[in-house]
Amino acid sequence: MARLDLEWLAVFDEIYKTGSVSKAADRLGLAQAAASTMLNKLRAHFDDRLFARTAQGMQPTPFAERIRPHVQQVLEQLEMARGSRSAFDPARAHRSFRVCMTDISEVVLLPGLLDHLQRAAPGVRIETEIISTDSGRRLADGDVDLAVGFMPQLDAGFYQQTLFTQNFVCLAAKNHPRIGAQLSRKRFEAEAHAVVASSGTGHAIVDKTIARLGIERNVVASLSSFLSVARIVAQSQLIVIVPRILGEVLATQEPVKLLAPPFELPLYAVKQHWHERFHMDAGNAWLRRTIAGLFGAHPDAQPEAPGALA
Repeated sequence: MARLDLEWLAVFDEIYKTGSVSKAADRLGLAQAAASTMLNKLRAHFDDRLFARTAQGMQPTPFAERIRPHVQQVLEQLEMARGSRSAFDPARAHRSFRVCMTDISEVVLLPGLLDHLQRAAPGVRIETEIISTDSGRRLADGDVDLAVGFMPQLDAGFYQQTLFTQNFVCLAAKNHPRIGAQLSRKRFEAEAHAVVASSGTGHAIVDKTIARLGIERNVVASLSSFLSVARIVAQSQLIVIVPRILGEVLATQEPVKLLAPPFELPLYAVKQHWHERFHMDAGNAWLRRTIAGLFGAHPDAQPEAPGALA
C-alpha cells in the first residue's frame, strides 16, 4: 500500500465537489498533471478507482462515497489547527468580504453592519452584489463569502443559519382617498397594484398565496427592485405588498402607511448562507458571528449543516 499524503486528500475532496480534476487543480493552485498524479496515488493507496469519468464529469465510486465524510473530518481538523495559529483579529485585519444580499437588506441591514465595522473592524471592507440565480455557484467558487436572504434553491453543500422570520404588509399612501386604517379584501382587489420581482426576498410566496386563494389583483406596474417603491406609492394611488422590515423603514422616509393584508400570508425565514468549503475559514466565521449578533433573533442558534438542507 502506498503511503498517504494529506495533500492528496485535498485533491480528493475538490474532485468530489467539482467533478473535475482540472477544476480541483485550479482551486488548489496545482498543475493539472500534479493533481492527476495525486489522484493516481490515492487510487493505489485505497486500491479503488475512486472516481469514474462520465458525461456528467468525474463521479465518485461507492467506496469514495463511504470515505468522503472521513476525509472531510480530517481536512476540517487540519483547517482548525491552521486557524488556531492564524485567528482572525478584526481590529487589525485588512480584508474584503463580498456578500450577496437583496436590495431590501442593503436598505435595512447593511447600514447597521457598516456602522459596526467602522468601530470594530476598521480595516474590513464589504462589497455587495444582489442575489441572483448564479449566487449558489459564486458561493461554491469562493467569489462570494456569504449570502443573506431567502434562498430555498440552494443544493446540498451549503450551511444556513436563520437570522429572523419575516411577514408582509401592504403599503399605501398616507392620504390615499379610498383606504383608511384598514384594508378589506374587496378594496384590495379593486385597487391598482405595483409588484416587485426581486430575487432572494421570499416575494414568490406572495404570488403563490394570492393565486392559491383566487384573489384578483390589478397589476399596473412591475418593478425590478424595492428601492423606488415608497416614492411610487407616496405619489400615486397604487398599493404594494412588501416585507414588514422594509415597510417600517420606508414609512420613515415617505408619507406612506402600513396595513395588514386582508388575507393570511406565510412567514418566511431570512438566513445567511455559506458554502461548506469556507465553514472553517476564521474570517468567514467571524463575519457570520457578527451578522448573527447584529441581526439574529437567536444569535447563538447553531447553523444547519449541508445535509440538513431541504
